[in-house]
Amino acid sequence: MFKWIKQHLRIKAFYGTSENAVKTQIWIAVSVYVLVAIIRKRLGLEASLYQILQILSLMLFERTPILQTLQPSDSQENLLGNPNQLILFDF
Repeated sequence: MFKWIKQHLRIKAFYGTSENAVKTQIWIAVSVYVLVAIIRKRLGLEASLYQILQILSLMLFERTPILQTLQPSDSQENLLGNPNQLILFDF
């Protein structure tokens, strides 16, 4: 169980030392994991949960709707004309 938690929930260190603090941090991580899995299934996204979590962590303070953030953008078509431009997310 602890191996799965470390691999999937990305808990690097516990912020509290009490039993309640550790349980709270684990439940929050499990809740986020389940919510992202629900979002992935409902939106029919092909990206992995890890990729979705990475996108959401980068867009955390942006005022962009989640649906627009997770859907592939049309801006990649404009970038194909410029061979010097790197594409960050190639879904």
